[in-house]
Amino acid sequence: MHSDGVQGAVALVTGANRGIGKAIVESLIKQGADKVYAAVRTLENAQALIEKHGDKIVPVRIDLTQPETIIAAAKQCGDVNFLVNNAGVLSITTPFSDRAIEALQNEFEVNVFGLIRIAQAFSPILKKNGGGVFIQLNSVASLKGFPDFATYSASKAAAYSITQSLRELLAEQGTRVLSIHPGPIDTDMGNEAGFSEIAEPAEVVSDAIIDALKSEDFHVFPDTLARKVGVVYQIFVRDILEANLMEENAH
Repeated sequence: MHSDGVQGAVALVTGANRGIGKAIVESLIKQGADKVYAAVRTLENAQALIEKHGDKIVPVRIDLTQPETIIAAAKQCGDVNFLVNNAGVLSITTPFSDRAIEALQNEFEVNVFGLIRIAQAFSPILKKNGGGVFIQLNSVASLKGFPDFATYSASKAAAYSITQSLRELLAEQGTRVLSIHPGPIDTDMGNEAGFSEIAEPAEVVSDAIIDALKSEDFHVFPDTLARKVGVVYQIFVRDILEANLMEENAH
């Protein structure tokens, strides 16, 4: 499996049973993945995927808030060379909400600590299997805070920061990292957030990931709103993120 394609991949997708995760699983199978570990909190949640795709789908239990499930999954899925950390949570919470701290703690537990735990458990596996690909589902909310989703935005900004570090660290072992930044997408989470009128299908995200594998891009802005952000953000990417600021400041 090459980092620019899916043919022959052994993939693992967290939050695989619905929304963007399910669309990604479907795309990976369509593009020729040999096997997809459908990581779900309850194994029964993967049943519909198994019924559709047979033994190409292997259900595995991962709850990002339970480190022991991630460790157990890493032992079970030692042949993974294509990892998509998609699972996440969102609270509709302003900083003034009585539950703002609780919401932020929960979102950090899943969206940030979960990412770190996945990276710690699976990076050695990706290395052993030739490098492969590590894909993190971030958000346009990683780049812009939204008052009604303030704690979610904060958690996604933190996840994006971790993703940038993973990109540099995992490059040393030949693992390619992608940071995906969707806007409003037609999922249960998106509908709960009130995006149903402007949301685009989950397939736009999975399609954009497949396309990005053929390029050198690190950031992926899959939908209409996200692409507007991405066009402007490219200047910052070029002049700050892609530049060696430490080296420049040393002169």
